[in-house]
Amino acid sequence: MRNLLVSLKNIWKLIVLLFLIFLTFSYAMFQGGFVSWFLFYSFLPFGIYGLALSFVSLKNMTVQRVFLKSDYNAGERLQVTVNVRRSHSFPLFYVIIEDCLNDQLIAAKKGKAKMFLVPHFKRDLGFSYEIKDLPRGEHQFQSVRVKIGDLLGLIEKEYIVETNDRIIVYPSYEDIVYRPFANHYDQGMTASKERVQRDTSMAIGIREYQPGDKFSWINWKATAKRNDIMTKEFEQRQSHDVFVLMDCAPEKRFEAIVSFTASIVRAILRKGAQVGFMSQSEDRVAFAFRGGEVHQQKVFYHLAKVKDNCPVTFDKVLESETFLSQQSISLMLVTSQLSKTLIEKAGFFASRKGFITIFLLKQDGESPSKDEVALKSSALARGIRVIFVHDHLFNDAFSEVNRG
Repeated sequence: MRNLLVSLKNIWKLIVLLFLIFLTFSYAMFQGGFVSWFLFYSFLPFGIYGLALSFVSLKNMTVQRVFLKSDYNAGERLQVTVNVRRSHSFPLFYVIIEDCLNDQLIAAKKGKAKMFLVPHFKRDLGFSYEIKDLPRGEHQFQSVRVKIGDLLGLIEKEYIVETNDRIIVYPSYEDIVYRPFANHYDQGMTASKERVQRDTSMAIGIREYQPGDKFSWINWKATAKRNDIMTKEFEQRQSHDVFVLMDCAPEKRFEAIVSFTASIVRAILRKGAQVGFMSQSEDRVAFAFRGGEVHQQKVFYHLAKVKDNCPVTFDKVLESETFLSQQSISLMLVTSQLSKTLIEKAGFFASRKGFITIFLLKQDGESPSKDEVALKSSALARGIRVIFVHDHLFNDAFSEVNRG
């Protein structure tokens, strides 16, 4: 329907242009004299150009969009170059090129990505623009709008070139130091500074000495045989498997929640432990316990696209994850809303040999409320640690754990 209206509008403008040419010619013929013929000959070039422009086709136009890279982190600067190549050299008084962005990118750019050019006979056109603060997400660049016209505005043509470019903007993260909890095997809420704790009661092999290995781990027989210091290789304790559960309820601090989740997942994996992850927005998405860069990339890709549209509260999500109570793991809950119901549900898992930490995200300079302080004390009585985390101060979260 819209294409039909545009076609009718163009036909109507062409009729008006022909009528104006005929009108000025009739005026010169019947009126005569210098003024009337001067008016006709002055208008004639514009009229002829408008008629010629009405037959110019833009369908053979090609568009190329150039990015410096395809993967970004939230908050980075995006520079885009749009190159347009015409299939002919028909002179154009002006060209308006607009990169059709989605609402998120328009808001980040604080305006449209549009440029007014005067190409004349040039076939290669283009312009560049920047988005200084990229929002998190997977952004599609699906089309470029090209518009031309004559000086009088009687003939205008517009063509939308479909493209299929995409960038992925991963959540921003901070470099934080993760300290594995040791309370599963040693009473108390302390944190281990070792890369990972290992079960020293079960040696599964030997390896070369590495800085940080304890003196008691040295295998003297193997050292004497190989003439090199060899240490025992122990089985890694399963208590260092960490499961992260992220709250996806509608919340103004959701971007901080995603950023902190990305930071702790990255920190845990860099420490050498394994991470499981689950979030529920429109759909439930879970990742089994894994380690390494590939696993981090998969979790980050999900975090880049996740939205805060969970239809149920966080305590309901936790209640539905019954498999968590069937194994002894370290469970981390990342949220910005602390409630009595959530602590009660978390207390059920804490009673099943699981260690639970609730990270409560706060904005810069935002202080905990009296209710949150009271709930923190109630949670501690149930064996649950509640840590207040302020945006851009993520590393303080584990500093507080270490002080505890």
